[in-house]
Amino acid sequence: MWRKLIAKYFARYPAQQKVAELFLSYGLSVKKGRVFCGDIELSFSKIARAIKVDRRAVMATVETIEREEALKKIFAHLKPTCNFKDLAPKMKWGVVEIIPSDASMPGILADVARVIAKEGISIRQANVDDYVITEEPKLFIITEKNLPPHIIEKLRKAKGVEAVTVY
Repeated sequence: MWRKLIAKYFARYPAQQKVAELFLSYGLSVKKGRVFCGDIELSFSKIARAIKVDRRAVMATVETIEREEALKKIFAHLKPTCNFKDLAPKMKWGVVEIIPSDASMPGILADVARVIAKEGISIRQANVDDYVITEEPKLFIITEKNLPPHIIEKLRKAKGVEAVTVY
């Protein structure tokens, strides 16, 4: 759905498509002709510099989003999410990356969480890439402590898991 929606409105404008994809991936919302990260307003110029497009491409993307009701109802409700993946090792937390065999299969997160919970380890955070937006979606689990080696083999046998990497 995401790709079709983005393509429908931005396929002829690669720079605008890049901007719209950035908004989705970072959870940047568009309201009243402005771009927000949570409650913090972002400047068009800084967004443009960050992704190497002209500021006018950011403005045009926002205008299209505001004009098209289907886009407006999506982009007005996006929210950014904190990600502990890079912080976790510094806090002595565990990080496990799961590559699914089929990311659209229901129950992958549930089965991975079940394996970890059976070991009495708390999950601090779970981040799942949207399989429609991301080419190679992954599941990242942040745990209260590093996972013992014997859990890794159990995770490899969990429903829908193709590969496991521990950081």
